[in-house]
Amino acid sequence: MSNDQSLNGATRSWLERITQVLSSEPQDREELVRLLRDAEKRNLIDVEALGMIEGALQVGEMQVRDIMIPRAQMVVVEEGVPPEAFVAEVIESGHSRFPVIGDSRDEVRGILLAKDLLAYFAKDTRDTRDVFDMDDVMRPAVFIPESKRLNVLLKEFRQSRNHMAIVVDEYGGVAGLVTIEDVLEQIVGEIDDEHDTEVGQDIRRLGNGEFVVKARIPIDEFNEYFNTSFSDEEFDTIGGLVIKSFGHLPKRGESEEIGGMLVRILRADKRRVHLLRVTAVSQPRGGTRRVKSDK
Repeated sequence: MSNDQSLNGATRSWLERITQVLSSEPQDREELVRLLRDAEKRNLIDVEALGMIEGALQVGEMQVRDIMIPRAQMVVVEEGVPPEAFVAEVIESGHSRFPVIGDSRDEVRGILLAKDLLAYFAKDTRDTRDVFDMDDVMRPAVFIPESKRLNVLLKEFRQSRNHMAIVVDEYGGVAGLVTIEDVLEQIVGEIDDEHDTEVGQDIRRLGNGEFVVKARIPIDEFNEYFNTSFSDEEFDTIGGLVIKSFGHLPKRGESEEIGGMLVRILRADKRRVHLLRVTAVSQPRGGTRRVKSDK
């Protein structure tokens, strides 16, 4: 029997097994995942497709609380404050939507879209601008419980065409927020977004000694840029080095000092770290030091 015949026979055997499982009822999700991983090993599907399928399966089990941006990390604007007072923060954050709050973060009055500030700032001077009325541009806020399943939320986002929802706890207090992008990233992985650097640019200078760094950048390129000497014997990318230094897969907002660099996680999911904020520490310390999270 030739090699081609042997390969075709093995492929048919695998296809017969998965057809048999799918034509009836898989015994459990684990059995389905094992078959899919077997397909990837046999090059019948690629690793990216496998990751998206597994991500789609996980979304049905995950809740909003698993991926939401915590209340303390929300970038908000205060109702009644003139745009001149908060436009710098809007620009720095790079977000497109902002919760509008009243007296506290528990009082979310609506959602402001950054693009709705364009008409106001298009006037040359403050004297020629109309009085800014937040009520005229503010969109209604959508409130959801922490326990909502992500697959249900994604369906609601698609039907309502909303891109952001405010998450409330069991007592009605604001627990955080979640966007449609946060949900989609659980399926497709990293999406270049308002936090990310430009395409093809892995390091972006923010000023004041701060940089946004994509975790995928090779360690040798990171060393060359920052004049550091991290070893690349165990890991190829700076993301792998960061995960080892934390001792676990860190979440958004966690920070740690690594070899004289303060590293803050800007974006991560349950599989990998995507984006970092790196700050040079004035007096480098050997090894690593945990810094209190903003959670």
